[in-house]
Amino acid sequence: MFHHVKDLQFNARVSRPDPRFANLLLEQFGGENGELAAAMQYFTQAFGAKVPHPDKYDMLMDIATEEFSHLEIVGATIQMLLKGVNGELKNAADSSEIMQVLNGKAAKEDIIHAAVFANPQFGIITGGGVTPRNSQGIPWCASYIHSNGDLTVDLRSNLASESRAKLVYEHLMKFTDDPYIHETLSFLMTREVTHYKMFEAALDSIQPNFPPGVLAADPRYLQNVYNLSDGTVRGPWNEGEIKGMGKEFNYVEDPITQVQETEGQTKLPDDFSAEIKESEKLNKDMSKVKSTEVKNAEPKGVAQWSTYGAEPVRA
Repeated sequence: MFHHVKDLQFNARVSRPDPRFANLLLEQFGGENGELAAAMQYFTQAFGAKVPHPDKYDMLMDIATEEFSHLEIVGATIQMLLKGVNGELKNAADSSEIMQVLNGKAAKEDIIHAAVFANPQFGIITGGGVTPRNSQGIPWCASYIHSNGDLTVDLRSNLASESRAKLVYEHLMKFTDDPYIHETLSFLMTREVTHYKMFEAALDSIQPNFPPGVLAADPRYLQNVYNLSDGTVRGPWNEGEIKGMGKEFNYVEDPITQVQETEGQTKLPDDFSAEIKESEKLNKDMSKVKSTEVKNAEPKGVAQWSTYGAEPVRA
């Protein structure tokens, strides 16, 4: 159940109209890395977490709801940036009025043209209204969200989403010198950092959480890293221990020869039978653990989503 409070989470303000920046800010309203995408991503992920991880369901719903509040902040800021201009865009009775709102015809021409021609749909289709489109007028798309049904995978997607959103806010700050807008964008950017750390802590609280899913990695192919470009650069990504797995990387200097000699990895020089047997046992054990985790959390009898009057979930 949602309850809307009309006061914004952060008091968004602008010092003057700026339709050009309003258009840029649409990126965080209906863009791929914007607040609507984040809200819908965490909202949809929460459903699959409800039974096996009710504490993470609570966290995802809290953050999704906050992202909707951030969407409201962005939308309100865009609307305020169109003060004066928005009214004239809707003045159908006298089209000449649109050229006389600011200090002189030339100034008005410049600002309207810059806003409208950057994204014609902003002025022509929506008349300056805030709709879920990005700064190029492309409608918001559900393919922006990542919800895979495995909470460890979803949480890793969320870490990337929060990282990208923070960068977008950083870049947006370069295109305005309005101190009030800087305050708003700084608040929104900082909340991305907070959410990142929340998701990071949630992922760490699920053990084991790697590799994602149920099946273990095939030991025959796990340790190989291939030299597939000119020049050899070695580092912790292709030499030494594979972090947290107790195995060493095997650097294949000449992958073409290796593929030919092993007939496409089908005839390997080493016998991995013991490792494969251990991996198969691990697959069965993990499959049972994952299945039992969900089954044990499901209520008996009639299924119901809410238990009214019950104590809130505590982690």
